[in-house]
Amino acid sequence: MNKIKISCILILLVISSCKDKVKKEMVEEPLPRMDQVTFNNDEKNQKVDVLIDGNLFTSYVYDGKTPKPVLYPVITKSGKKITRGFPIEPVEGERVDHPHHVGIWFNYGDVNGLDFWNNSYAIKEGDKYKYGTINHRQIVDTNAEKGTLVTKASWDTSDNTTLLEETTEFAFSQDGDTRKIIRTTTLKALEDVSFKDNKEGMIAIRVTRGLELPSDQPSIFMDANGIPTEVKALNNEGVNGNYLTSEGKTGEEAWGTRAKWTTLYGKIADEPVSVTIMDHPGNVGYPTYWHARGYGLFAANPLGQEVFSEGKEKLNFSLAKGDSVTFKYSILVHNGEQLTEDSLNGYFSDFSNGQ
Repeated sequence: MNKIKISCILILLVISSCKDKVKKEMVEEPLPRMDQVTFNNDEKNQKVDVLIDGNLFTSYVYDGKTPKPVLYPVITKSGKKITRGFPIEPVEGERVDHPHHVGIWFNYGDVNGLDFWNNSYAIKEGDKYKYGTINHRQIVDTNAEKGTLVTKASWDTSDNTTLLEETTEFAFSQDGDTRKIIRTTTLKALEDVSFKDNKEGMIAIRVTRGLELPSDQPSIFMDANGIPTEVKALNNEGVNGNYLTSEGKTGEEAWGTRAKWTTLYGKIADEPVSVTIMDHPGNVGYPTYWHARGYGLFAANPLGQEVFSEGKEKLNFSLAKGDSVTFKYSILVHNGEQLTEDSLNGYFSDFSNGQ
């Protein structure tokens, strides 16, 4: 009888020990992280894919087909592309103007007299000396834990003289239905460099057709056969974008005004989406002027003040050889219920305070 009792006690102890072990293993098993950023460095196609929870957010593209590195495409959490496809992936019904408008990019229209902004494959060989090119040089680091990608590039003349060395950190993240890009770019002058006051700049997005503002102006669009075709009577079906600035300007009135942030919102395939660019108080020219057009160009330009102020202001920013300047911007890509002004001001406050 005593042997039976002892055996039962031993069995109970073993079972209890196993339960404790299983419980401990369950506690110690790491939970899958939500909103996890990962990078895929595709050297063959010269791009770095940025994924969140395994889904593509954007790609840093440096294949030289555009004369500057770009982020393309840019996709909401729900899978909606907010960027225009042309000229990389032309889409039927989209505009095919301004071939230098690609994804999200950063450059300027007058750097030591060279036009970096308007450079594209469409420039004739004999005119290329008038334009500058931003050449990708290095992927310095990718850090999935922090969600950061660090790159180096050079702002070069047509004879390959480097005017500026660029170091950029992209910080990618996701908060609920809002995806975020914080771009911090430092430009170091290798010789005296002037940024003559010019409306063409500086951080910009070319958005998809649905986020344009409705218009009746004739334009050139991609037809079903992939041929650019002039359309005199525009079809505005599904075109419903609208601007709102931190200062309360809306629609076309946003262009040429100063604001801390501007949001472009509308619907893509009946889903509310928005893209917001936020200036940083530490930037030159803060609060920036907005080069925000109804046809889909959405840009912040802190350096081109003369045109926007109708001649009342003029900057003509410059760097002496060896000096540097840093620009920092936050871009929010949101789907779902429209972000309120209060929530946008909250994002701006966090961004301004380094959060």
